[in-house]
Amino acid sequence: MKTKQSNLNWIYLIIFVVSIALFWILISGTPQTKPTEIPVSQAIAMTQNSEIVSMTMKGPQLELTAKDGTVYRTNVGPESYWTMTNMKLDGIKYDIQNSGLDWGSLLLTVILPTVLIGGLLFFFFYRARGMNNQAMSFGRSRARLFPGDKPTVTFNDVAGVDEAKQELREVVDFLKSRERFTTLGARIPRGVLLVGPPGTGKTLLAKAIAGEAGVPFFSISGSEFVEMFVGVGASRVRDLFDTAKRHAPCIIFIDEIDAVGRQRGAGLGGSHDEREQTLNQILTEMDGFDTNVNIIILAATNRPDILDPALLRPGRFDRRVVLDLPDINGRVAILKVHIKNKPVNTNISLERLARQTAGFSGADLANLVNEAAILAARRAKKTVDMDELEESIDKVSLGPERRSKRISPKEKEITAYHESGHAVVARLTKNADPPNKISIIPRGLAGGYMIPLTEDRSYYSRAMILDLIAVSLAGHASERLFLGEITSGSQSDLRHATDIARRMITDWGMSNKLVPRTFGDKQEMVFLGREISEQKDYSDKTAESIDSEINEIIKQQYEVATQILTDSKDLLKILVDTLNIKETLDYEELEKLFKDNVPPERLPKKEAFAELVKINPTPAETPPAREEK
Repeated sequence: MKTKQSNLNWIYLIIFVVSIALFWILISGTPQTKPTEIPVSQAIAMTQNSEIVSMTMKGPQLELTAKDGTVYRTNVGPESYWTMTNMKLDGIKYDIQNSGLDWGSLLLTVILPTVLIGGLLFFFFYRARGMNNQAMSFGRSRARLFPGDKPTVTFNDVAGVDEAKQELREVVDFLKSRERFTTLGARIPRGVLLVGPPGTGKTLLAKAIAGEAGVPFFSISGSEFVEMFVGVGASRVRDLFDTAKRHAPCIIFIDEIDAVGRQRGAGLGGSHDEREQTLNQILTEMDGFDTNVNIIILAATNRPDILDPALLRPGRFDRRVVLDLPDINGRVAILKVHIKNKPVNTNISLERLARQTAGFSGADLANLVNEAAILAARRAKKTVDMDELEESIDKVSLGPERRSKRISPKEKEITAYHESGHAVVARLTKNADPPNKISIIPRGLAGGYMIPLTEDRSYYSRAMILDLIAVSLAGHASERLFLGEITSGSQSDLRHATDIARRMITDWGMSNKLVPRTFGDKQEMVFLGREISEQKDYSDKTAESIDSEINEIIKQQYEVATQILTDSKDLLKILVDTLNIKETLDYEELEKLFKDNVPPERLPKKEAFAELVKINPTPAETPPAREEK
């Protein structure tokens, strides 16, 4: 379609250029002065008086050129013509062009002007027609219909969201066998809202529903409805629903619906802005569905709290399916899906990878496997090993290694003491997660890092949170204790510790001095999509108490970290020296170092974490051998 339009544009351009050229020829080829009309008698007299140097007979007209270059013209009758053609003309150049039509004059006076005017009219007519078609298509829907009308993704390609799949199988069953529901008087939900953090598989699950049901799948983003011109979004909504009705049964999927479905009345443009008109049209179209029309609307968002209430009422998006970050079993299932068609070594442990990727979304895990495959190819390997997969965890979390960055010995020493402080306090506190890996190699924006081995948790106790604050402050305390100076590298650690301490008091009711309530009502401007202010619902005296207790928590946990590091200065020195040699230490190396240098009574028992990083894969984890072709 694009090539055809380009060819038409070239044709229009050629016609325009040719028309201009003909116009130029017409202007330049036209004589600037017309011949002077004279009677025949005067023409004969001038000829007899030798005033004429040449004569040209053109049909009934005779053109005479005088010695001074003046051109005369006269109409010659039959008698005069006979006289002129038979008289003796001494010294006069004479030519007869009595051959019918004067094609030169006809070209200049008739053909060229006609072609010029016709070409210009043709050019401007079709250009106006093209602009009109473009203006008409401006209000058409930009929804994409999947190739072949039906997606090839099925529920087998979606893992880690078993409850969501079970909830959505009803939609598939309705599209496949609608009569089974209608005979019992049941009505399938008009719209299904998929809610979850980014990367949890909302779009993939929507494609799988259409693939399972075997129906056309229209996909569009919420932002594609909204334009600068008022009314365009509503027109696109109407066109989308009209097209969907012609393809029923089908599925309409609106991704990031919060771009157009935000709560009305909070926009900068008042109640008549483009976004609100588009939302009104969506609500109207969903209400106008006939009960016999098999169209189901799926929408995805990670901000359900800002959607307009009218969009969520029964009869519109009246079913909400939550897709949360996968737990360990979900991560194992997702990893199995992504390594299915990749040559992986039989020694990999998907459970170990899943234990080390708490908090990863499905998209993160897909990226992890892909990065591991790229790394294996870079190393000229034929299979993806555990080393590449574990290294990809750090790359996805923090970014690529920057081994080429020049680091002075002084900065390398500061990094080693800082990260070793985190690791020692994390291992020797009772409730904090033990260190899984520590490195002084710059990665991403970090000069070094310590990654804890975390579990899937829904709740955090006060004791655990306090230990996490101590771990965050340990890098700063280590620099002060063993280097005698403090650097700017602790900025993010201090911000993190302060934020956790504040939330303990204001959000989680973990204060020892204040009543268990929340402090501060965070206001959000819907049209900006973020929290920009906090409405104080407490007095200035209470604010002082909050600040005082935050300072007290930070001070106490800083003292805890300092005491642990002071009691373990020999251990920390060994860890620093080892890091300066190896640069990176994993869980097994760290555990051996701690057990060899810390008395058993001082080493908190965290043996349960050893199960999280077991090396040998279970039979269920071992991927099937690939057939060589």
